Amino acid sequence: FVKVARTKAYSKRYQVKFRRRREGKTDYRQRKRLCCQAKNKYQSPKYRLVVRFTNRQVICQIAYSLIDGDRILTSASSNELPRYGLSVGLKNYAAAYCTGLLCARRLLQKVGLDDVYEGNDEIDGNVVSTTVGKTTYYVDEVDEDKRPFRALLDVGCKTTATGCRIFGALKGAADGGLDIPHSEKRFPGYDRDSKDYDADMHRERIFGGHVGEYMEYLEEEDNTKYQEQFAAYLAADLEADGLEELYEGVHEKIREDPSPSEKKAFSPDKSFKRKAKKTLQQRKDDVQVKKDAKIAELEAEDDE
Repeated sequence: FVKVARTKAYSKRYQVKFRRRREGKTDYRQRKRLCCQAKNKYQSPKYRLVVRFTNRQVICQIAYSLIDGDRILTSASSNELPRYGLSVGLKNYAAAYCTGLLCARRLLQKVGLDDVYEGNDEIDGNVVSTTVGKTTYYVDEVDEDKRPFRALLDVGCKTTATGCRIFGALKGAADGGLDIPHSEKRFPGYDRDSKDYDADMHRERIFGGHVGEYMEYLEEEDNTKYQEQFAAYLAADLEADGLEELYEGVHEKIREDPSPSEKKAFSPDKSFKRKAKKTLQQRKDDVQVKKDAKIAELEAEDDE
Protein backbone atom coordinates (compact mmCIF):
# COMPACT_ATOMS: atom_id res chain seq x y z
CA PHE A 1 0.00 0.00 0.00
CA VAL A 2 1.38 3.42 -1.03
CA LYS A 3 -0.23 6.55 0.35
CA VAL A 4 -0.97 9.11 -2.37
CA ALA A 5 0.18 12.51 -1.13
CA ARG A 6 -1.13 14.64 -4.00
CA THR A 7 -4.72 13.49 -4.36
CA LYS A 8 -7.28 15.19 -6.57
CA ALA A 9 -8.96 16.72 -3.52
CA TYR A 10 -5.62 18.12 -2.35
CA SER A 11 -4.85 19.64 -5.76
CA LYS A 12 -8.31 21.19 -6.13
CA ARG A 13 -8.05 22.94 -2.77
CA TYR A 14 -4.40 23.99 -3.07
CA GLN A 15 -3.76 27.72 -2.96
CA VAL A 16 -0.39 29.16 -3.93
CA LYS A 17 1.31 31.56 -1.53
CA PHE A 18 1.92 35.22 -2.41
CA ARG A 19 4.55 35.77 -5.06
CA ARG A 20 7.01 37.59 -2.78
CA ARG A 21 6.61 34.81 -0.21
CA ARG A 22 7.42 32.21 -2.88
CA GLU A 23 10.50 34.24 -3.81
CA GLY A 24 11.53 34.46 -0.16
CA LYS A 25 11.51 38.28 -0.23
CA THR A 26 8.69 39.30 2.13
CA ASP A 27 7.79 38.08 5.60
CA TYR A 28 4.05 38.84 5.52
CA ARG A 29 3.53 38.04 9.20
CA GLN A 30 6.05 40.73 10.08
CA ARG A 31 4.79 43.14 7.41
CA LYS A 32 1.19 42.97 8.63
CA ARG A 33 2.23 43.99 12.14
CA LEU A 34 4.41 46.82 10.82
CA CYS A 35 1.75 48.26 8.51
CA CYS A 36 -1.64 47.68 10.18
CA GLN A 37 -2.97 50.79 11.89
CA ALA A 38 -5.85 51.17 14.34
CA LYS A 39 -9.03 52.23 12.52
CA ASN A 40 -9.71 55.13 14.88
CA LYS A 41 -6.46 56.72 13.67
CA TYR A 42 -8.05 56.97 10.22
CA GLN A 43 -5.48 57.35 7.47
CA SER A 44 -2.43 58.25 9.53
CA PRO A 45 0.11 55.65 8.35
CA LYS A 46 2.73 53.75 10.29
CA TYR A 47 6.18 54.71 9.06
CA ARG A 48 8.95 52.13 8.70
CA LEU A 49 12.72 52.49 8.69
CA VAL A 50 13.59 49.96 5.99
CA VAL A 51 17.23 48.78 6.13
CA ARG A 52 18.63 46.55 3.39
CA PHE A 53 22.16 45.37 2.53
CA THR A 54 23.30 44.55 -0.98
CA ASN A 55 26.71 43.19 -2.00
CA ARG A 56 28.11 46.71 -2.25
CA GLN A 57 26.01 49.15 -0.21
CA VAL A 58 23.58 49.88 2.64
CA ILE A 59 20.16 51.33 1.78
CA CYS A 60 17.93 53.07 4.36
CA GLN A 61 14.41 54.25 3.51
CA ILE A 62 11.48 55.77 5.37
CA ALA A 63 8.39 54.09 3.89
CA TYR A 64 4.67 53.79 4.52
CA SER A 65 2.10 51.55 2.86
CA LEU A 66 -1.01 52.36 0.86
CA ILE A 67 -3.48 49.91 -0.61
CA ASP A 68 -1.79 50.04 -4.03
CA GLY A 69 1.79 49.77 -2.76
CA ASP A 70 4.41 51.40 -0.59
CA ARG A 71 5.50 55.03 -0.78
CA ILE A 72 9.02 56.20 0.06
CA LEU A 73 9.27 59.47 1.99
CA THR A 74 13.04 59.64 1.79
CA SER A 75 16.00 57.35 1.28
CA ALA A 76 19.75 57.30 1.76
CA SER A 77 22.44 54.98 0.47
CA SER A 78 26.03 54.42 1.55
CA ASN A 79 26.99 55.19 -2.08
CA GLU A 80 26.37 58.84 -1.13
CA LEU A 81 28.98 58.77 1.65
CA PRO A 82 31.93 59.70 -0.64
CA ARG A 83 30.30 63.19 -0.72
CA TYR A 84 30.96 63.39 3.02
CA GLY A 85 34.51 62.06 2.92
CA LEU A 86 34.03 58.29 3.29
CA SER A 87 35.01 56.42 0.13
CA VAL A 88 35.91 52.96 1.50
CA GLY A 89 34.18 50.33 3.63
CA LEU A 90 30.66 51.28 2.51
CA LYS A 91 29.02 48.15 3.92
CA ASN A 92 30.44 47.75 7.43
CA TYR A 93 28.88 48.65 10.80
CA ALA A 94 30.27 52.20 10.84
CA ALA A 95 28.99 52.87 7.29
CA ALA A 96 25.55 51.51 8.28
CA TYR A 97 25.52 54.00 11.19
CA CYS A 98 26.44 56.88 8.86
CA THR A 99 23.71 55.89 6.38
CA GLY A 100 21.07 55.70 9.13
CA LEU A 101 22.17 59.12 10.41
CA LEU A 102 21.98 60.58 6.89
CA CYS A 103 18.49 59.16 6.32
CA ALA A 104 17.21 60.53 9.64
CA ARG A 105 18.62 64.04 9.18
CA ARG A 106 17.35 64.16 5.57
CA LEU A 107 13.84 63.17 6.64
CA LEU A 108 13.66 65.65 9.53
CA GLN A 109 14.88 68.40 7.20
CA LYS A 110 12.12 67.47 4.74
CA VAL A 111 9.31 67.56 7.35
CA GLY A 112 10.68 70.65 9.14
CA LEU A 113 11.74 69.00 12.40
CA ASP A 114 15.53 69.18 11.98
CA ASP A 115 15.86 72.25 14.26
CA VAL A 116 13.49 70.84 16.91
CA TYR A 117 15.06 67.37 17.12
CA GLU A 118 18.80 67.60 16.55
CA GLY A 119 19.50 64.09 17.85
CA ASN A 120 22.42 62.86 19.91
CA ASP A 121 25.73 64.63 19.18
CA GLU A 122 27.71 62.87 21.91
CA ILE A 123 27.90 59.31 20.62
CA ASP A 124 28.46 56.97 23.56
CA GLY A 125 26.54 53.84 22.50
CA ASN A 126 23.80 54.21 25.14
CA VAL A 127 20.07 54.09 24.41
CA VAL A 128 18.47 57.54 24.72
CA SER A 129 14.83 57.71 25.85
CA THR A 130 12.37 60.13 27.50
CA THR A 131 9.05 59.28 29.15
CA VAL A 132 6.16 61.74 28.80
CA GLY A 133 3.04 60.57 30.61
CA LYS A 134 2.68 56.89 29.80
CA THR A 135 4.55 57.08 26.48
CA THR A 136 8.27 56.49 26.00
CA TYR A 137 9.97 58.46 23.23
CA TYR A 138 13.47 57.48 22.08
CA VAL A 139 14.81 61.03 21.85
CA ASP A 140 16.62 63.41 24.25
CA GLU A 141 13.76 65.83 24.82
CA VAL A 142 10.17 66.02 23.62
CA ASP A 143 8.96 69.36 22.30
CA GLU A 144 5.66 70.67 23.69
CA ASP A 145 4.19 71.53 20.28
CA LYS A 146 5.68 68.91 17.95
CA ARG A 147 6.15 65.29 18.85
CA PRO A 148 9.11 63.38 17.37
CA PHE A 149 8.80 61.47 14.10
CA ARG A 150 8.22 57.80 14.98
CA ALA A 151 9.32 54.97 12.67
CA LEU A 152 9.50 51.21 13.21
CA LEU A 153 12.52 49.16 12.16
CA ASP A 154 11.86 46.88 9.16
CA VAL A 155 14.59 44.22 8.88
CA GLY A 156 13.02 42.17 6.07
CA CYS A 157 14.14 38.52 6.05
CA LYS A 158 17.50 39.23 7.72
CA THR A 159 18.43 37.34 10.91
CA THR A 160 18.43 39.77 13.84
CA ALA A 161 21.52 38.45 15.63
CA THR A 162 23.25 40.45 18.35
CA GLY A 163 25.68 42.92 16.78
CA CYS A 164 24.07 42.76 13.31
CA ARG A 165 24.83 45.72 11.03
CA ILE A 166 21.11 46.48 10.76
CA PHE A 167 21.26 47.77 14.32
CA GLY A 168 24.09 50.08 13.32
CA ALA A 169 21.69 51.79 10.90
CA LEU A 170 19.03 51.82 13.64
CA LYS A 171 21.41 53.51 16.08
CA GLY A 172 22.44 56.05 13.46
CA ALA A 173 18.80 56.95 12.74
CA ALA A 174 18.01 57.15 16.48
CA ASP A 175 21.01 59.44 17.09
CA GLY A 176 19.85 61.47 14.07
CA GLY A 177 16.64 62.44 15.90
CA LEU A 178 14.10 59.78 14.87
CA ASP A 179 11.91 58.13 17.50
CA ILE A 180 12.52 54.40 16.91
CA PRO A 181 11.50 51.97 19.68
CA HIS A 182 14.50 49.78 20.59
CA SER A 183 16.64 48.49 23.44
CA GLU A 184 20.32 47.62 23.87
CA LYS A 185 19.72 43.85 23.73
CA ARG A 186 20.82 43.48 20.09
CA PHE A 187 23.61 46.05 20.07
CA PRO A 188 27.27 44.94 20.05
CA GLY A 189 28.51 44.73 23.62
CA TYR A 190 25.38 43.15 25.13
CA ASP A 191 25.93 39.86 26.99
CA ARG A 192 22.77 37.76 27.13
CA ASP A 193 23.96 35.51 29.96
CA SER A 194 25.04 38.22 32.40
CA LYS A 195 22.54 40.79 30.98
CA ASP A 196 25.30 43.42 30.92
CA TYR A 197 25.74 46.02 28.20
CA ASP A 198 29.16 47.44 27.34
CA ALA A 199 28.39 50.77 25.66
CA ASP A 200 32.09 51.43 24.99
CA MET A 201 32.29 48.34 22.76
CA HIS A 202 29.31 49.62 20.77
CA ARG A 203 30.89 53.07 20.47
CA GLU A 204 34.08 51.43 19.17
CA ARG A 205 32.08 49.68 16.43
CA ILE A 206 30.37 52.94 15.42
CA PHE A 207 33.78 54.55 14.84
CA GLY A 208 35.26 51.54 13.00
CA GLY A 209 37.44 50.34 15.87
CA HIS A 210 36.97 46.68 14.93
CA VAL A 211 38.20 47.43 11.39
CA GLY A 212 41.25 49.26 12.76
CA GLU A 213 42.09 46.34 15.07
CA TYR A 214 41.95 43.88 12.18
CA MET A 215 44.08 46.17 10.01
CA GLU A 216 46.80 46.26 12.69
CA TYR A 217 46.58 42.49 13.27
CA LEU A 218 46.79 41.66 9.57
CA GLU A 219 49.66 44.08 8.94
CA GLU A 220 51.73 42.28 11.58
CA GLU A 221 50.72 38.70 10.74
CA ASP A 222 50.40 38.66 6.93
CA ASN A 223 51.48 41.82 5.16
CA THR A 224 50.69 40.44 1.67
CA LYS A 225 47.08 39.72 2.63
CA TYR A 226 46.91 43.14 4.30
CA GLN A 227 48.01 44.84 1.06
CA GLU A 228 45.32 42.93 -0.88
CA GLN A 229 42.42 43.20 1.55
CA PHE A 230 42.90 46.86 2.48
CA ALA A 231 44.11 48.08 -0.91
CA ALA A 232 41.32 50.68 -1.12
CA TYR A 233 42.17 51.98 2.37
CA LEU A 234 45.85 52.26 1.46
CA ALA A 235 45.03 54.02 -1.81
CA ALA A 236 43.01 56.58 0.19
CA ASP A 237 45.92 57.00 2.70
CA LEU A 238 43.82 55.64 5.58
CA GLU A 239 45.44 53.96 8.55
CA ALA A 240 43.98 52.21 11.57
CA ASP A 241 44.76 55.16 13.87
CA GLY A 242 42.88 57.69 11.73
CA LEU A 243 39.54 55.90 11.37
CA GLU A 244 37.82 57.44 14.41
CA GLU A 245 38.74 60.95 13.31
CA LEU A 246 37.50 60.14 9.80
CA TYR A 247 34.08 58.97 11.00
CA GLU A 248 33.72 61.96 13.35
CA GLY A 249 34.27 64.23 10.35
CA VAL A 250 31.70 62.30 8.28
CA HIS A 251 29.08 62.65 11.06
CA GLU A 252 29.66 66.41 11.25
CA LYS A 253 29.39 66.89 7.48
CA ILE A 254 26.16 64.84 7.35
CA ARG A 255 24.62 67.07 10.03
CA GLU A 256 25.71 70.21 8.18
CA ASP A 257 24.09 69.25 4.86
CA PRO A 258 21.97 66.07 4.68
CA SER A 259 20.14 67.16 1.51
CA PRO A 260 20.44 64.83 -1.50
CA SER A 261 22.71 65.76 -4.38
CA GLU A 262 21.19 67.16 -7.55
CA LYS A 263 20.13 64.59 -10.09
CA LYS A 264 22.21 64.54 -13.24
CA ALA A 265 20.30 64.51 -16.52
CA PHE A 266 20.72 61.21 -18.34
CA SER A 267 22.22 61.58 -21.80
CA PRO A 268 22.40 58.32 -23.78
CA ASP A 269 25.33 57.51 -26.03
CA LYS A 270 23.81 58.07 -29.48
CA SER A 271 26.99 57.14 -31.31
CA PHE A 272 26.36 53.46 -30.57
CA LYS A 273 24.43 51.61 -33.26
CA ARG A 274 23.34 48.04 -33.01
CA LYS A 275 24.38 45.76 -35.85
CA ALA A 276 21.67 44.93 -38.36
CA LYS A 277 20.24 41.43 -37.98
CA LYS A 278 21.42 38.93 -40.62
CA THR A 279 18.90 37.41 -42.99
CA LEU A 280 18.26 33.66 -43.04
CA GLN A 281 20.25 33.27 -46.29
CA GLN A 282 23.25 35.12 -44.80
CA ARG A 283 23.22 32.88 -41.73
CA LYS A 284 23.07 29.77 -43.94
CA ASP A 285 25.98 31.07 -46.03
CA ASP A 286 28.07 31.62 -42.87
CA VAL A 287 27.41 28.06 -41.75
CA GLN A 288 28.33 26.71 -45.19
CA VAL A 289 31.64 28.63 -45.15
CA LYS A 290 32.51 27.07 -41.76
CA LYS A 291 31.59 23.60 -43.05
CA ASP A 292 33.73 24.00 -46.19
CA ALA A 293 36.69 25.20 -44.10
CA LYS A 294 36.36 22.22 -41.75
CA ILE A 295 36.08 19.73 -44.66
CA ALA A 296 39.17 21.24 -46.31
CA GLU A 297 41.07 20.94 -43.01
CA LEU A 298 40.13 17.25 -42.62
CA GLU A 299 41.09 16.46 -46.23
CA ALA A 300 44.49 18.15 -45.71
CA GLU A 301 45.07 15.94 -42.64
CA ASP A 302 44.16 12.79 -44.61
CA ASP A 303 46.63 13.70 -47.42
CA GLU A 304 49.43 14.05 -44.90
